[in-house]
Amino acid sequence: MSDLLKTPLFDLHHELGGKMVGFAGYDLPVQYKPGIMAEHLHTREKASLFDVSHMGQVILSGAPFAQLAAALETQMPMDVAGLGEGRQRYGFFTNADGGILDDLMFANRGDHILLVVNAACKAKDIARLKSALEPDVTVSEITDRALLALQGPSAEAVLTAFDPAAAGMRFMDIRNLTVQGAEAWVTRSGYTGEDGYEISLPVAKAEAFARALLANADVQPAGLGARNSLRLEAGLCLYGNDIDETTLPGEAGLGWAIPKLRRRDGARAGGFPGAEPVLQQLEQGLARKRVGLRPEGRAPMREGVALFADETGDEPVGRITSGGFGPSVGAAIAMGYVASDLASLGTRLYGDLRGKRLPIEVVALPFVAPGQKR
Repeated sequence: MSDLLKTPLFDLHHELGGKMVGFAGYDLPVQYKPGIMAEHLHTREKASLFDVSHMGQVILSGAPFAQLAAALETQMPMDVAGLGEGRQRYGFFTNADGGILDDLMFANRGDHILLVVNAACKAKDIARLKSALEPDVTVSEITDRALLALQGPSAEAVLTAFDPAAAGMRFMDIRNLTVQGAEAWVTRSGYTGEDGYEISLPVAKAEAFARALLANADVQPAGLGARNSLRLEAGLCLYGNDIDETTLPGEAGLGWAIPKLRRRDGARAGGFPGAEPVLQQLEQGLARKRVGLRPEGRAPMREGVALFADETGDEPVGRITSGGFGPSVGAAIAMGYVASDLASLGTRLYGDLRGKRLPIEVVALPFVAPGQKR
C-alpha cells in the first residue's frame, strides 16, 4: 500500500497511460506514452497540460493589504507592499544565514495575498508563517482546489475559448476567470519559459476541466520529466537542486528579485532573516556563481558531477546541480556553481563523468529564449 498522496487528477493520469513516480510525497506522472522528448517539444510548439496540484496554495488574510504586505516582508527580501492588485511576483524565504528556505510566487488579491510554494517545503513554510505572523495575520492552506498548468504558445487560444478575458492578461497578471461554470484563480505564468497559465479551481471541477482542455487538438498531457527539461532550458532553478538552505540569493543569480528599497540604505532596507549576509554578498561580490554549462558531445552530465579547471587537477572548482539533454537545444545542457573567477562565458572546464574528465563550457542562461507575453 503506497503512502504517497494523490492529486484530483490521479485517475485521469492512469487512464491516459501516465508512468507514475513518487515526487515530493505525491504520486505523479513522470511521462505519458509519447515520452519526455515528445512532450517537451509539443509544449514548445503548441500547448501541454501539467498537473501541479501537489504545490502548496496558501492565503494570508485577516488584515488590510498594507499590514499583510508588511508582515510578509519580515520573511523575505521582496517588495510586497509595492505589488499592484491583480499582479504576481517571484520571491523566496530566507533563513538567519541568508540561505533560501523555499522559492515561491506571491500575488496581491486585494483583501488577501495568495502564495504558491513548493510541495516539498509547504508544511515547513506554513508552520513558519503561522509561527511568525499569527495572530495578526491569518495563514490558511488551501486544500479544496487543484492547480493545473497550461503551457505553450497555443495556451492563450485554448483558454480564451473558455473565458475570453484570458487573452487580456499579461505575464504575471492574476484574475478570476470562469471555466465551465467554476471560478478559477488564473495567473499568466508557469515554469517552462513559455507563455501559459496556472489555473487554480475547485477539486470537484478539476478532472472535467482537464478533460475539456485535452479535447483541444493542440493540448497534450505532459509529466514531470518534460517539466524538468523545459525549466532547465529556461534556466530556472529547481529547489533542492540549484538552490537550498545553503545557497544565498546573489550566488544563485537571484539578486534581481531583491529591489533597491530592501537593500542597504533603501526605504525598507533589511528586516528579513539573514539580511546582513544576503546584502553583504550582493555588495562585496561572490565567491561562486550559478552558470549555464554545455558539455561537449551528446552525453548529459547530471546533478552531482564535479567540475575541475583542468584534466588533472585534484580540487573541484564547482559542481553541476541540474543537467540533462535539452530537446529544443538538441544537446546536453546543465547548470551549476563554479568559482567566480571561472564563471566567464567561454571558460573551459572539465566534468568528472565516471572517472573520465570530459570538456564542458560555461555558457549564457537561458538556453532557450523566453516566450512569455509581456
